[in-house]
Amino acid sequence: MIDPHHITGLVLAGGQGSRMGGVDKGLQFLDGVPLAQHALRRLQPQVGTLMVNANRNHAAYEAFGVQVCSDTLPGFAGPLAGFLAAMALCRTPWLLTVPCDTPRFPVDLAARLAIAAQAQNTDIAMALAPDSEAPGTPLRPQPVFCLLRASLHDSLAHYIADGGRKVGAWAAQHRCVHVPFNQPSDDPRAFFNANTLDELRQLVQ
Repeated sequence: MIDPHHITGLVLAGGQGSRMGGVDKGLQFLDGVPLAQHALRRLQPQVGTLMVNANRNHAAYEAFGVQVCSDTLPGFAGPLAGFLAAMALCRTPWLLTVPCDTPRFPVDLAARLAIAAQAQNTDIAMALAPDSEAPGTPLRPQPVFCLLRASLHDSLAHYIADGGRKVGAWAAQHRCVHVPFNQPSDDPRAFFNANTLDELRQLVQ
């Protein structure tokens, strides 16, 4: 299995938070703790190194005690810009990405993605999960929950330079395995993300 110390965990907190009124989403509080810090705490036991991708309020993110990387592309260019910034600084063979607004992602996320990536000798392992807890909800790719080889930096740079912005479309250019998270023991709300203030309030429930 891929050694956890060979994985850098990246919390994506570089968005505009447009559906949350333009606030810095990673610094919004859930149970008295910023969302990004929730994600960092959940990632820490799963990986060897941690980073945060942020484009505002750097001092606040640096206070979490991890390396902060900013997009090298202008204009809040989306999660792939965060991927690219982190890959340029990554010192491990693998990078695991998670968004800041989904603080209850699985505690075995890294392990399950790593097992699949190694078993099938792929470049990318991406989570598959239901978007809601309703029974029978189909599984969908969760492209920002992604384990990828840091050596794909140049491929991603070229894809973005050509105008690409979709994680799934870029991943499809490489050996990619989709890993289901729908076992009976899995939390059906593990991939629930708070895009709005109302959804953030739902996380408290």
